[in-house]
Amino acid sequence: MNGDVNMLLGEPSLPPEEVREERKRKLTAAFRLFGKFGFDEGVAGHITVRDPVEEDHFWVNPMGVSFKQLRQSQLLLVNHAGEVVEGDGFLNGAAFTIHSHIHRMRPDVVAAAHAHSLYGKAWSSLGRLLDPITQDACAFYDDHALLETFSGVVLEMGEGEALVQALGQKKALILQNHGLLTVGKSVDEAAWWYITMERSCQAQLLAEAAGTPKLIEPEVAIRTRAVVGTELAGMFSFQPLYDTICAEQPDMFD
Repeated sequence: MNGDVNMLLGEPSLPPEEVREERKRKLTAAFRLFGKFGFDEGVAGHITVRDPVEEDHFWVNPMGVSFKQLRQSQLLLVNHAGEVVEGDGFLNGAAFTIHSHIHRMRPDVVAAAHAHSLYGKAWSSLGRLLDPITQDACAFYDDHALLETFSGVVLEMGEGEALVQALGQKKALILQNHGLLTVGKSVDEAAWWYITMERSCQAQLLAEAAGTPKLIEPEVAIRTRAVVGTELAGMFSFQPLYDTICAEQPDMFD
């Protein structure tokens, strides 16, 4: 790329209150995109972003509100004790268990996304990591993990701890018999990793239904990940989607 791309990383030097507003806008847009792509399944699914003012708090969607209709004003601010300190609505117990552990144990994570999207949960039932069969899938080469047990809805704190232990320092997690989870240093990054991981699950399911996919060599997969799997790549890849959904659905910021 021409120019200094490093200036695109991180958040601008704005007052924390303005950073909060921008994170909430991105979070709301991410929900609308997840709704547009059909990632919703009843009340399942949640995306969170760490609050820049109260860093032991995070913003999350209220349970029972459609991704397709969520407005920024409906977001809940939750602390690590599970208390809703701002906003009206019900807090999803699984959302708290999963995301409170991630935000507490991964201080580098600003945002995390989890949903029960069709291809992600279909792939998760196989109990396998994704293979490097496409350029896009290389973003996750040796940078995603598998939680190999399913013990029901993630409501117990011990289950949240097991999830974060399985995730380690990686960007994504396949929850066996459950679905996908991605994290990032911005809403942009976490949302994009989820979207492209879901599509990579779809691509591998289709490829294996047709035959035996040819794997990309490990050294090539690593080189490719260094281009398509970076923080910058995740952030930048989200921008066209963000601009489109903002133009299509400006009502979400009411």
